[in-house]
Amino acid sequence: MIRNIITIDEKLCDGWRQSVHECRKGAFQIINGKARLLSDLFRDGLETRIGRCYTGALTIEKREVKPYDERKVMDYIIRGGSDVIKAHLIHLKEHGQYDYLNEAVQYLKEMGIEVPNVIKHSKDIPKEKPGGAVLNQWPIQMHLILSLSPYFVNSDLLLSADCCGFARRDFYNSFLKNRSLAIACPRLDSNKQVYLNKLITMIEKANIKSISVLIMEVPCCSGLVKIAQQAVVFSSRRIPVSGVIVSTEREILKKLM
Repeated sequence: MIRNIITIDEKLCDGWRQSVHECRKGAFQIINGKARLLSDLFRDGLETRIGRCYTGALTIEKREVKPYDERKVMDYIIRGGSDVIKAHLIHLKEHGQYDYLNEAVQYLKEMGIEVPNVIKHSKDIPKEKPGGAVLNQWPIQMHLILSLSPYFVNSDLLLSADCCGFARRDFYNSFLKNRSLAIACPRLDSNKQVYLNKLITMIEKANIKSISVLIMEVPCCSGLVKIAQQAVVFSSRRIPVSGVIVSTEREILKKLM
């Protein structure tokens, strides 16, 4: 897949914070006077979130890369020392990437490197897999999700219009239970081609087993159903697509497909 790759020349980097202050996901931070990329899980569009580096220490290019590999990331992270290791683990924890967090902890133990206090206790890493009757993943908006995140792999996907979670009191138990989640608004969101591309990747590479579409009765919501159907048509795998329409009075009007 084509991704945005950031490289950091530590000899040129002087730790100027204006270069990284706009990275809202915390993937890019200044630690011990140097710019550090803590995780490239959320690097899509990162070039729009970093400031100008006047020393030329930061460069960005688009190139073909292999899927995210936590152990290879840790090979890089440990070179930054204990503060960078701790920041990376906190970053994974805050974004609900518990499978990768477990991998990182196991890597540190195998390498004989001390595990930072932030995750020394087993209670800090949930044992339950995402997909219960609560929200166990983040992010959920289609423009922000990464199609190959662990919680999508081999899952049943709920593709929901933004409003449905507020319209239905039983959203979690009746619709989200045992499913991964992505939300979108086909009327307000821009560049819906991104939705299609991500769903195709989920089908072909994350091996999702089905797509359940939850929409409101308003006409614009039907676009989500069409995108899900197109994703199946354009992918190399055939998976079932189903749907439920919710009325503006919060009642289930009918089931699709």
